Amino acid sequence: MDETFEDAHDDDERLVAGEVASIGQDWSVVTTMLPADWENKAKELGAVRRLRGFASVEAVLRVMLIHLSDGCSLRETAVRAQAGGLANVSDVALLKRLRGCGPWFQWMIREMAANMSLSMAPNDFLADRPVRLIDGSIVCEPGATGSTWRLHYALNLRTLSCDEVHVTEAKEGESLTRFSIHPNDVVMADRGFANRRGVRHVVRHGADGVLRMNLTNLPLEDPQGQPLALLPLLRQLAIGQAADWPARIRDDDGVMAVRVCAYKKTLAQTLAAQEAIQREAARKHREVKPETVEAAGYVIVLTTLMSPSAETIMEFYRRRWQVELAFKRLKSLLQLGHLKKIDKEGAKAWLQGKILVACLIETLILTAERFSPWGYPRDTRGIFAPALAVA
Repeated sequence: MDETFEDAHDDDERLVAGEVASIGQDWSVVTTMLPADWENKAKELGAVRRLRGFASVEAVLRVMLIHLSDGCSLRETAVRAQAGGLANVSDVALLKRLRGCGPWFQWMIREMAANMSLSMAPNDFLADRPVRLIDGSIVCEPGATGSTWRLHYALNLRTLSCDEVHVTEAKEGESLTRFSIHPNDVVMADRGFANRRGVRHVVRHGADGVLRMNLTNLPLEDPQGQPLALLPLLRQLAIGQAADWPARIRDDDGVMAVRVCAYKKTLAQTLAAQEAIQREAARKHREVKPETVEAAGYVIVLTTLMSPSAETIMEFYRRRWQVELAFKRLKSLLQLGHLKKIDKEGAKAWLQGKILVACLIETLILTAERFSPWGYPRDTRGIFAPALAVA
């Protein structure tokens, strides 16, 4: 009996040792996907001036990723970190450390995005202009008593860096007026942001907008000041064709000149969009207007940019939409819980960390697509990066 017990105990120890070794091997794969000099940058950018309870710079990143990728609360993260021999710190100390990690996360994202399809390559017509994706997301705290909040954020699409974030109660709607718009910005946003106040806010600050719209959220006029009926114009398009029409938006401050750009979807895309509209309407017990169903066959974008062509604008918007889909995938895969509501800097760093996790996931996926029989490349920075750059 004693020998059997001792054998079982030995088996348990070997199992734990094997799991620890496996975790170490997995982490070594992750570190090869990080930019070169990432540890020194942590010190240079202020994320790790002093270790203060952490075993190393590497331990700081591992603990942050436990919080960011596993959806653990700061308190649970602190317990896990101590159990794993990574750090002996409180949840308050973790929050302070997270707040200081934002610039470090941003630097790593920028370096990784340069070799990934997540970032947007510059367009010739916007080569010298910052392009910002503005969006919003509902954040639900885990647990039966969890609260619901709305996260409003702006991403620089070339670097995937978060340059502005706001946290509000969920009942507060999305609006461009919430954000600081700078001269020469190009603001891209979804239909929830397309309204007269938002467009005026962008124009007033010397910026331009590229906004997805529908038939009803933005009353438009033609150049003669008459109401612009879009559906008759859209019906002229062939599948895959893009076109644009001049229009105006009138508000209390005057008239703004805009363009409406659109292209017609394929039949399969149209049917999928129409089915989604019908399902959403059934879920909310609403009637759907026939015009709304018909308009689902088109992608309609309003812009204050008077050039370039409609085809170029629609291609530009399409690539922006790919970035947003990637981020939406992140939001569904990674638990966006335990957000520190009262701390905007903490929320900003938290969001940067989530994007860093997304970059790591995308890099792992790309690596897996080129997985060799003998395992991962020894160093993705030196061996695998060229393949990523042309993927």
